[in-house]
Amino acid sequence: MVNTEAIIKRIQVIVAHYGLSTSSFADSIQVQRSSMSHLLSGRNKPSLDFVTKVIHTYPEVDLYWLLKGEGSFPRNKNTTEPQEPLSKTQKSQTSIKSAKPPTLFENVEDEPKIKASIKTSKENSNKVLCKVILLYNDGSFQEYRP
Repeated sequence: MVNTEAIIKRIQVIVAHYGLSTSSFADSIQVQRSSMSHLLSGRNKPSLDFVTKVIHTYPEVDLYWLLKGEGSFPRNKNTTEPQEPLSKTQKSQTSIKSAKPPTLFENVEDEPKIKASIKTSKENSNKVLCKVILLYNDGSFQEYRP
C-alpha cells in the first residue's frame, strides 16, 4: 500500500529543491493550483496522472523514490536504468515516426475549377427562390419567403 502522507512530504521536498512555490510547481506540471492545494492539505490523494506529470516534467525525480521512498533524490547521474531491446512493434513504430510526414495539400488543384463550376451553375439556373429555412441548434427554426 502506498503511504499518501509520505508522498506528500516527498512532493514538498521536490518543490523546495527547485525553489518553487506550490502554485508555480502546479503550473509547471500542468495541473490546477487547487488540486495541488488539495493534495498538500491531504484532502485528495495523488493520482496516477499527477505522478506521471511530475516524473515527465522533472526527470531527476525517481519514480520509486516518489512512491515508496526507495532510491535517492535527485536521481544519481551514474545510475542508469536497464534498457530492454526494442520489440518488433517498437521498431516499426520508430520507423513510422521517422518517415516523412505526408503533405496535406500536395494534390489539390487551385480554385479556378470551383469558380468555373459556380459560374456555370448560375448561368444554367432558371430556378427561383421560394423560401429559406434557418435551423437552430435548440431545435427551433425560422422560415422566410421572398
